[in-house]
Amino acid sequence: MQTTPRRLSADERRRQLFDVALELFAERGFEAATMDEIAERAGVTKPLLYQHFPSKRGLYLELVDSVAEELLGSISEAAASAVGPRQQVEDGFAAYFRMVVTHEAAFRLLYGSRPADDELGVALRRVEDAIAVAIDPLIAAGLGDEHRRFLAYAVVGMAEGASRHWIETRSVRGDACDAEHEAQRLARQLADLAWAGLRAVHAD
Repeated sequence: MQTTPRRLSADERRRQLFDVALELFAERGFEAATMDEIAERAGVTKPLLYQHFPSKRGLYLELVDSVAEELLGSISEAAASAVGPRQQVEDGFAAYFRMVVTHEAAFRLLYGSRPADDELGVALRRVEDAIAVAIDPLIAAGLGDEHRRFLAYAVVGMAEGASRHWIETRSVRGDACDAEHEAQRLARQLADLAWAGLRAVHAD
């Protein structure tokens, strides 16, 4: 007996459209992706898509805010529950790499091709600013605010570069890996480097 597929609730449909848009923006970039493609891939009409998201720009900005909020929450929670500053650094990195390993589309949304639109570019830069602010307190005390923030941005850049390399070489390694173990491994390796460097920093 054939059953009729269950109709999605408004919240479930919005979540589905959100997820489809994330994958498409990560894959094609803001300029290339269209609302027509999002609707087609989600299996809905364009008018239905516009009922949930009035514009492509608004949808993109909401996605960036959502991904950033989730990432920052994970980093803050991991660092807050760690024992000691060294473990805080490693656990913060682990939260970051967990996103890279398990949700590549989210990473590509934040760190992929930057939109030419100034407002959208500013929104993405705010994410980097917020991550640097979250890392700032983990850096050794005794440094001036400007010095410490400078190093926080350096650590953010280091994590981004390492993540890009990991994603680009994924096909060489093969995709079969335990996500949590891989995130912890990457975090431990980068934390070793970052912590050794941060402990050697001299105040101005």
